[in-house]
Amino acid sequence: MENQARIQWHPGFYGAAELEFRNNENDLTFSREVLLSKKPLQMDMLIVKKREGAVIDSEIGSLFKTYNVLEYKAPGDTLSTADFFKTIAYACLYKAQEDKTGSIPVDSITVTLIREAYPAKLMSELSQLESRIQQAFPGIYYVTGNTLFDVQIVVTRQLSPEKHSALRVLSLNAERSDVIRFLKEASSYTNPGDRNNADAVLQVSVSANTALFKMIREDQSMCEALRNLMADEFRATEENGRKEGRKEGREEGTFRTLQGLIKNHIITVKEAADHAGMTIEGFQEKIREMDSTV
Repeated sequence: MENQARIQWHPGFYGAAELEFRNNENDLTFSREVLLSKKPLQMDMLIVKKREGAVIDSEIGSLFKTYNVLEYKAPGDTLSTADFFKTIAYACLYKAQEDKTGSIPVDSITVTLIREAYPAKLMSELSQLESRIQQAFPGIYYVTGNTLFDVQIVVTRQLSPEKHSALRVLSLNAERSDVIRFLKEASSYTNPGDRNNADAVLQVSVSANTALFKMIREDQSMCEALRNLMADEFRATEENGRKEGRKEGREEGTFRTLQGLIKNHIITVKEAADHAGMTIEGFQEKIREMDSTV
């Protein structure tokens, strides 16, 4: 439990959410941690559909309208009736704050709550409040009646493995098949933004499933997929450095990437030093120097 408390799940969720809708990146805008007042009151994510007729290529996005409020619960967090109505309140506050001219109709807003485990108590209580619950897709439940907005509850553990691997690996007990599927998918991404999001998901999943990733690392084919996932980061960092003429920044970016790979048990210190063309001692000294300036 102590290790779980240190895991920052939301960066991984933000990456997974953007990967979920990567086929519609030109139709959507993603805003993270949207402030709803001067005090620290914020939504986890707001997704705005930029083009009215856009068809979202995602089961989760099938409900989406113009303004879509997302609330994410990390593994182990509860999803109670209070959380449910609090998220509805977030959507109300967003409408009240942004709707200066009446241009945001109630029926243009949706609410999505995301959690790994099925919230049985919440579902029971919603039924008692005469809300109707319908499973639209595996792991995706539409809630209607007494909700003001269109609402869906997403249970990531029940989502289709073939369609939602990024969300499924955000777990304290990720399945090997999900991780392998995610690695294979992520290694095929060519868009730098997709790769950054995949890395955010990977960082969280590795932190939560160290034993599983250790086994995967011992599988040569899967270890290669992990390496390939990060290979473009090396090239992109170096290319950006050349374009901007900042050799020092290029070197630090490469070292930071290598440092992250070591931390997540993807490569050894020796392999990182070899990539940098340095001795192990020299590489470690360089990392210490960079850390001391942070």
